[in-house]
Amino acid sequence: MTDPHGSARHAAPRPVALVTGASRGLGFLLARELGDRGYDVAICARSGDGLSTARDDLARQGIDVLAVEADVGDAADAARLVAEVEHRFGRLDLLVTNAGIIQVGAAADMRAQDHAQAMDVMFWGTLHTVQAALPLLRRRHGRVLAVTSIGGKLPAPHLLPYTAAKHAAVGYAEGLQVEAARLGIGVTVAVPGLMRTGSTRNALFAGNRAAENRWFTLAASTPVLSMDAERAARRLINATVRGRPEVVLTPAAKIGVRAHALAPGLTLRAAAAAERLLPRPSGAHGDERPGPLPGHATGRQPTWLRRLTRLDRDAAHRWHEFDDPA
Repeated sequence: MTDPHGSARHAAPRPVALVTGASRGLGFLLARELGDRGYDVAICARSGDGLSTARDDLARQGIDVLAVEADVGDAADAARLVAEVEHRFGRLDLLVTNAGIIQVGAAADMRAQDHAQAMDVMFWGTLHTVQAALPLLRRRHGRVLAVTSIGGKLPAPHLLPYTAAKHAAVGYAEGLQVEAARLGIGVTVAVPGLMRTGSTRNALFAGNRAAENRWFTLAASTPVLSMDAERAARRLINATVRGRPEVVLTPAAKIGVRAHALAPGLTLRAAAAAERLLPRPSGAHGDERPGPLPGHATGRQPTWLRRLTRLDRDAAHRWHEFDDPA
């Protein structure tokens, strides 16, 4: 039932979830998983075209979905997003902060603006959305699922902007967990490793772009190192509804987190050794450093690599990476 202005007079009878960064990849799968479990779902992303495709896909499955084009790195946009959720549904039971960006390349090829962009999306985007949503979550004794990364627990070579922003996101989410309990809000910190979402198509590559794309796409397609994205989404939502404080996904990520906690010097030396196997910096400096390009714009992959990375390419088709280009 709505008032003459169309806003919700009574809270929706079904629980409501808001998922940021949900036009493609893991965010889309988290929204779908929640819809399958009886939630009405609000999704947001910066791309209106990609968002409408994801919305239509979810609606075809019988999910009541609200799609809002928004940049959660902007505080006003995050506040508007949450206000639209309240206007449509009258409540919010679960917030999933999933919006992200990944830039791949040697540290020497990364510009200050690349670091700022990563922080805007993955740290400030999390903070702005949580702050806007806290009053609604407090009313419902709701929960937050903060999707961070193994990159927020230990450094990965050639991912420095991502690593720095995810470290900030982990610190914020863990600190929020400490204080939100007093407000009746639960927080689950998700620490996934590599997942086969097809996101390498839209990841941003700097420096020796084609070479950086090759190693990253190969890693994301390797079953031992990466995880099926549907299974990852299911496990993350399971952990959240059960009230787990933290969930680390993939065996490699679990080993890495434990090893870094016990022997940080050893893991840093191992990461430095692995970096030696990755492409060299381009040698460009200052304004000569070209900006990163999305994976689909770095040139066609060689045939041998396409054969080895079929799992990643199939995931890109299934989870809307082709429908929402960077």
